[in-house]
Amino acid sequence: MFLSLLLVLVLFPLAATAQSPQLDRDYLLIGKPTDEQTPIRACPPEALARLGDGILIAAPADGWSGAPQAVDVFNVFAGEVMISHGDRQICGNMQDARTRDSRFRAGIGMVMVPKAGDREPIRVAWETPLKARWIPTLRLGAPSPVQQTDTLRLLVRTACIAIAIALALSALMGFFTTRDRDFLVYTLATALLVVWQSVLSGLSGYPEPWLPVGGFASWWMVSASALSIAVMGWVLWRLCGGLHAWPRSRAWVRGFAQLLLLLALATPLLPWTALAWLAAGLDHAFTLVCMLALVAGIVSLRRGDYHAVDGLAAVAPLLLMALADIAGSRELVRFRVEAVQLSVTWFLMMYAYGLNRRLGHLRRQRDEMRQLADTDALTGLPNRRAGLRQLERHMARARRQGLPLSIGFLDIDLFKQINDRYGHEAGDAVLVSVADTLLAAVRDRDDVIRMGGEEFLVLLPGTRTDAALPRLEHLRERIARQAAALPHDGLAVTVSIGLAQMQAQGDDLAALLRRADNAMYQAKRGGRDRVVAAGDDVPALSGDPGDGG
Repeated sequence: MFLSLLLVLVLFPLAATAQSPQLDRDYLLIGKPTDEQTPIRACPPEALARLGDGILIAAPADGWSGAPQAVDVFNVFAGEVMISHGDRQICGNMQDARTRDSRFRAGIGMVMVPKAGDREPIRVAWETPLKARWIPTLRLGAPSPVQQTDTLRLLVRTACIAIAIALALSALMGFFTTRDRDFLVYTLATALLVVWQSVLSGLSGYPEPWLPVGGFASWWMVSASALSIAVMGWVLWRLCGGLHAWPRSRAWVRGFAQLLLLLALATPLLPWTALAWLAAGLDHAFTLVCMLALVAGIVSLRRGDYHAVDGLAAVAPLLLMALADIAGSRELVRFRVEAVQLSVTWFLMMYAYGLNRRLGHLRRQRDEMRQLADTDALTGLPNRRAGLRQLERHMARARRQGLPLSIGFLDIDLFKQINDRYGHEAGDAVLVSVADTLLAAVRDRDDVIRMGGEEFLVLLPGTRTDAALPRLEHLRERIARQAAALPHDGLAVTVSIGLAQMQAQGDDLAALLRRADNAMYQAKRGGRDRVVAAGDDVPALSGDPGDGG
């Protein structure tokens, strides 16, 4: 009993200590107390001077309910927004998140609690929009759903930019890998569109300004729009097959892009009125670009160029957005920033898809050309150049792993007489027959090589001379039987084969081939139609054996 009580007295403090969370062991505390006030600012006098009369959001007929009210203003692309009720007044700027209520990130918002029965309206004012249909969207309601909508918009905007940055980095790595200039162009184009989207969505000022936009957001947006239309127009015309359908259009497209570049450079010098005219003109130019790209894509498809599907897929959402803008779509006005960013992101994805498909096509062409360069056209076997590379790989592996390697150097006997008597077509048939017989006897078709003329090389990795000799004897017999089936009366085909095994020390490719070639000439001098294995002391033989092979 005493021992039990003592145990409880000892363990109870330990249990109490274990249940109490300890800093740095059970949790982390980051930061420190602050006296900094919520970053909500009143409107400076110069901002109030630029604001229009704005609107009044009237209270319900029986006055405000006394519940918190949230107002969030979206799609203000430049300048200040003022929200006021009673003696509360705030201003915010989309290009500097530090000027806005931290509970609203995709728009400029304020939460207020009017007294129950109060009928004073909420006033909202903003600077004159740059373009007629690019008007603000206001949302009024309970703070939670208003803030959730604001957060959702922010997620869409940041996701689009994140995808674009990922695509740009992928293309940049593709450029470093392939040195293909198109990947670098894609990277630069995507970087430009990221800047444009950042200014358009206000993310250039989140969490702090990282672009020197300041009070010139409208000029930035118009300049970036001109550059973006130049890039997108060129890419769409190319993806839709316009350059192939009308080769002379290259000069027109280049000239159009150069004009937009000049306008982009001149934009900072323009007054507000001219800037608004230019912005409207760019909208019409973009619609025209989309329509022309659509026509080019349809024409290319009718001509059988199915790569134009990539361009049509890229232009479809952009064209729909342009047409919806002309039609005055309410939904487009409500979600303009998100619609623009999603359309541009889709464009970049289709651009990347078309670029990678083009790269795949170039790789296939390169592989086909390499295959043609390394393959004997008549027999389909690797030619001498490819065969020697294969032999070098086998020799390196044999040295590294301590494995044997044998080769058989094969020459068709009296091949010149076969050509003279039966014709070159019969000679070609003999070569194909020998090649097929050799291929049937090896596991890897790269181990049978046509060295040129009537000479072949058979690689036997992992095989010593004593095992290779009966294999080559069997091959010699099969070649004779296979050739006997050719439709030429009296045609007999025999081969002479020289066998050599790679020596453990001091044997290079030239020495191994020379010993196999010498052994093959010994087989010729010994009466043909036989296999001769080279010894370490085989003397070098040269010249024709004097019987036409």
